[in-house]
Amino acid sequence: MKWILALWLAASAFVANAIDIQPDTLYPRVELDTSMGKIVVELDRTRAPITVDNFLTYVVKGEYDNTIFHRIIPDFVVQGGGLDLKLEEKKEDKPIVNESGNGLSNAFGTIAMARENEPHSATRQFYFNVADNTKLDPSKRRWGYAVFGEVVEGAEVLQAMAQVPTEDNAKLGWPDVPVTPVVLKRATLLPRP
Repeated sequence: MKWILALWLAASAFVANAIDIQPDTLYPRVELDTSMGKIVVELDRTRAPITVDNFLTYVVKGEYDNTIFHRIIPDFVVQGGGLDLKLEEKKEDKPIVNESGNGLSNAFGTIAMARENEPHSATRQFYFNVADNTKLDPSKRRWGYAVFGEVVEGAEVLQAMAQVPTEDNAKLGWPDVPVTPVVLKRATLLPRP
């Protein structure tokens, strides 16, 4: 049994190294090149290591390229990462453990993981807080939504995105979908500082 575990750990390390997610960088930065401008986020691996590694794996694999921000609610959130340009859902990896009790708050300009009602259901979708959304933080009685970084450049782009006109989308059956798609053209892990 020990050799199986050792083999699994070695394989995991190989995969992590095969796609360089900068495992030794505590505060990696990612540039999001959108149809409305560029946003740079600094991620916090000290507080949300599982969430950061998950997000960076999607980034480095190019899984966020040519996706849309499909849910925009002014004074609340800008959400994306899960749908392609044809409004089709993208393939998801396994859900991750919820790291919402890490001390980071859903404050304006932070990036966090979207999830379903089940607390440990986050996969690839993320959102930006465009207001102080402390109601999304954990409490003694419920899980919250895991914040894992913050916008360090392009806050004005995020604010502009939060104001685009939205509508109920018949294909998706969802409200708050931008009338004109807001596209995440490319997500890039920036070189180590």
